[in-house]
Amino acid sequence: MSNDRSKGTVCVTGGAGFIGSHVAEAFLAQGRRVLIIDNLSGGRRENVPPGAELHVLDIRSKEAADLVRESGIEILIHHAAQMDVRRSVEDPVFDADVNVLGSLNLAEAARRGGVRQLLFASTGGAIYGEQDYFPADENHPARPVSPYGISKRSFELYLFYYSVTYGLDATCLRYANVYGERQNPHGEAGVVAIFLNRLLAGEAPTINGEGLQTRDYVHVSDVVRANVAAAGRPGYHIYNVGTGVETSVVDLYKEIARSLGSDLQARHGPAKPGEQQRSVVDASLGRRELGLPPPIPLSEGLARTAAWFRERAEKPVTA
Repeated sequence: MSNDRSKGTVCVTGGAGFIGSHVAEAFLAQGRRVLIIDNLSGGRRENVPPGAELHVLDIRSKEAADLVRESGIEILIHHAAQMDVRRSVEDPVFDADVNVLGSLNLAEAARRGGVRQLLFASTGGAIYGEQDYFPADENHPARPVSPYGISKRSFELYLFYYSVTYGLDATCLRYANVYGERQNPHGEAGVVAIFLNRLLAGEAPTINGEGLQTRDYVHVSDVVRANVAAAGRPGYHIYNVGTGVETSVVDLYKEIARSLGSDLQARHGPAKPGEQQRSVVDASLGRRELGLPPPIPLSEGLARTAAWFRERAEKPVTA
């Protein structure tokens, strides 16, 4: 990538959130101008890295579209989303309003504003459904069984249309289960953050069912590397971002408890109806084509994450 491109303006939607704020930091470190669009429904002002320009806007709004169209943005990195799978089941219309129509609002603005590339935070966990083989590569059939997964796949297809029809470069990054520093423990998406938060409060977390369901846990730093490596890539691409390693919830809990030196035993509650039993992605294509290093091991990532949560828990509360 040439020097002039490395200094171009980047816009990160959802940049006050867990993953988006880390991505924004990485592009600021390149010397770029970084705009953030976030309505702060899930993001936090304190997550916004110094030097980034925060615009408190909803991605469905005319104001967000105007900002994307008129700000001389080179790369739009789209993380803002309705990300609660259970809410998508309860209210699929709202899910589509945000994740499909809100995303289209930005894509249209990007096309009209001459944005060169759109990087899209898609999902590797929800897009494949119950897998035929393990790990799932990008050629695995996409059979999402939640409105959330359907909305993510829909926008991938819209981006293919924008790429073919208008020449908008687009890369869809299908994230596995992302964890790490700044993850919100108050929600359904981040089991690592939830377990750490409970253990640091001296409370035993609850595991749904037997805890034998598996997921692919990828540290946020590997997600950031994928975004940085994909920036400026011409054409249309889909890449999984994960580790290729299945970890059961029971084993994950043991590793988290070990990272904190806790001997609290987790409780077991009822299983979630319809919960996917196994999910793991093959991310080797991205490593080959984007030159990404191997992902950091779960033990290392959890140690870093636990240290961050512990430091926050130990900070004195000031008035």
